[in-house]
Amino acid sequence: MLDIQPFADFPAAAAAVLKALRQQLGFDLWMVTRTEGDDWIVLQAEDQGYGVREGQTFRWSDSFCSRMVRREGPRIAPEVARVPAYAAAPIGRQVRIGAYVGIPLVAGDGKLFGTLCAIHPTPMPEAVAAELPLIETCARLLSTLLAGDLKAADAARRAEHAHAAATTDDLTGLHNRRGWDRVVAAEEARCRRYGHPACVVAVDLDDLKAVNDADGHAAGDALIRRAARALSAAARAADVVARVGGDEFVILAVETDPDAVVGLVGRLRAALGAADVRASFGVAPREPDRGLKAAWADADAGMYAHKRKRKGSGVGRTPPARAAAGVG
Repeated sequence: MLDIQPFADFPAAAAAVLKALRQQLGFDLWMVTRTEGDDWIVLQAEDQGYGVREGQTFRWSDSFCSRMVRREGPRIAPEVARVPAYAAAPIGRQVRIGAYVGIPLVAGDGKLFGTLCAIHPTPMPEAVAAELPLIETCARLLSTLLAGDLKAADAARRAEHAHAAATTDDLTGLHNRRGWDRVVAAEEARCRRYGHPACVVAVDLDDLKAVNDADGHAAGDALIRRAARALSAAARAADVVARVGGDEFVILAVETDPDAVVGLVGRLRAALGAADVRASFGVAPREPDRGLKAAWADADAGMYAHKRKRKGSGVGRTPPARAAAGVG
């Protein structure tokens, strides 16, 4: 077997590139990052002194990279103090940065994904600027591999959804708890690998017990099926809708940030209202350092807080949604 083998995936290639660049060019910290809103997420790090770890999140607007992308500073700054945009960046007051390298990474659609970047606590020799073509080539190669990986990840997500048909809820045809757990585990791995955002929406029907008691379980089953159809119709094709308990539903909104999830929750509420189904909601975003399981727990807690609040106030229908752990 030849001693040169393809990389298994984008993270493996990124780790190898960072290690090679540090060995070749120095710099105490090399990173591959993802930008999502104002989150700047560390996906890979080759760190020799800064204490930065994978999964750590900083403010994108504080970074040198945000200024580099806006062309306010060069891609290589051997002495950052001589670049006004970098000298004024807030991150320079948080950590000691004497030299900087930053190259954009783009996804398959040509949009900014993140950066390949490096910092060093003291200025570097001016000669390092001559290495820009090498670093740009590394960034282009990583961007090319990233585009293929993201496409494959999307195909894998679709396949997982289809496979989960074997773990569906008999009454509604949605994912059951077992199917939900599998999908969440797979999506969490993608979020960690690529820095994708995600949100979880917890939904609990308000009237199931009353309907069962007054009209029988057949009527209760009909209520559950109406809710399932309404939620499925309002969710996007990539989202996951599951029934995880008797009257409990949960939606995984993939590649969705807290601002975008407001529109989704509005559609879910409207669809349930049109089906004459009353429900309580909880919404929580995935935090990079906590993961989707924690987001689900937060959304669930928010939903129960919302239900208690509505019962205490005597309100019978769901109020306008907010993208927070508790809705209403």
